[in-house]
Amino acid sequence: MIETDVLIIGSGPAGYTAGLYTTRAGLNTDLYTGTAVGGQLTYTHAVENFPGFEKISGFDLMDVFKKQIQTLGAKIHHEQIIRLNTQVYPFEFETEMAEKGTARAVILATGAKARWLNVQGEEKFKGNGISVCATCDGFFYRNKTVAVIGGGNTALYEALFLSKVASKVYVINRKDTFSGERLLQEQVQNESKIEILYHTVVQSFEGEAHLTHIQIKNTITQEESRLAVDGVFEAVGTEPETALIVGQVKRTESGYIETNKRTMETSVPGIFACGDVQEEKYRQAIIAAGSGCIAALSAENFVYRQPKK
Repeated sequence: MIETDVLIIGSGPAGYTAGLYTTRAGLNTDLYTGTAVGGQLTYTHAVENFPGFEKISGFDLMDVFKKQIQTLGAKIHHEQIIRLNTQVYPFEFETEMAEKGTARAVILATGAKARWLNVQGEEKFKGNGISVCATCDGFFYRNKTVAVIGGGNTALYEALFLSKVASKVYVINRKDTFSGERLLQEQVQNESKIEILYHTVVQSFEGEAHLTHIQIKNTITQEESRLAVDGVFEAVGTEPETALIVGQVKRTESGYIETNKRTMETSVPGIFACGDVQEEKYRQAIIAAGSGCIAALSAENFVYRQPKK
């Protein structure tokens, strides 16, 4: 039976930062990484916009975070939490290894997973030609040719951002219209560096050591062709990882955990959320880390106000 002060579910910048602060506060901290150790940032092959690091891979940056909190005494478990009961106190949880425990506060840092196309070659080039974050990786495609896949706000934002650094940007949209905001649509349509391919889907990603081409098909004419690109940015949506708290903690209409942005507390006192699982707009490591800090400080305040049994 595990009895801990703070249970952190999920790693990545938010979870690891939360663990840093709760451990330094003298709270027993148990962090469960789940299967996506390090979170979505590990798909980024080079990070140049995180303070203190001129250039570092997403995997190595998360390894630095992990080692730091381990040195301070946080207990890291490489397994998943499969059940969480927020209706009792202390909160109850169970791991995939059937181990049970209680926690005086819980910090949810389960993140949001990118939706993928699941086509041939995609897995091979993830983080090596295929990205899900233009502001993270766009710099590496300066004066190169890239493609953005999607038709919503994220895809349009990504295309406009990339048009400032890349020499050519293709926007691949399976429909004949965009679902994003009208103003963004007009900006994309009026940008000379951007070429829009409507009624188009990607069938495969191709290349040897690096991505060089994508195989595309026009869904109206059924015509297939190869498009030479140096990089692809998939913007077909994200899904917050909230399965553990469905029906227990309030969520937004789009499924993200609803939090008080000043404290990161959820609709259940003592349950906090940070990182992409509650952030619908800004998917940046520094923002996730900041929200992890806030969640940890709030959890510390909550725990020290509770009578210890």
